[in-house]
Amino acid sequence: MKKWLLALVAVPALLVGCGEKKESTALPEPQEPQMLEVQILTPKEVAINETVELAAQVEQGGKNIDDADVKFEVWESGKRDEGQTIEGKLEKDGVYKAETKFDHDGVYYMYAHTTANGVHNMPKQQITAGSPDMTKVLPEDEKANNNSMDHNMMDHGNDKSEGAEHSNHEKSEKNHN
Repeated sequence: MKKWLLALVAVPALLVGCGEKKESTALPEPQEPQMLEVQILTPKEVAINETVELAAQVEQGGKNIDDADVKFEVWESGKRDEGQTIEGKLEKDGVYKAETKFDHDGVYYMYAHTTANGVHNMPKQQITAGSPDMTKVLPEDEKANNNSMDHNMMDHGNDKSEGAEHSNHEKSEKNHN
């Protein structure tokens, strides 16, 4: 009986004594990743039917990043669905390059999709090729918004149904005239 009583007192005392020690092998505080800085080096005005160098400088924490994934997405204003994506290749010192040609006058856009060390950045730049007739250039913002996932998720089908209602209303007015 004394042995049981001694065990009941000794075991909790040992556990309390062991529990007071703090582990020195605690995990370090997770650090927030530093912003990925991407500077587009491509000219904003280019000639048609000539090779255009798409280029971007990638830095993080003030240091050049030579192991980034860089893809240049290029499309004509209002025609993003017809665009192309070109893999950027490291030239040196965090500068990635690719080449393309614009075969006619127009306003184009380029995203430099860049991912490094778990961080993504995608700056956008307008590129004017040749001397486009600005009255014939399709507006980019409206078309781009119609292609965005957020817009499609929030307004799924609303644009079409409103247009259909509007068309039906116009048809009914014509029938009454």
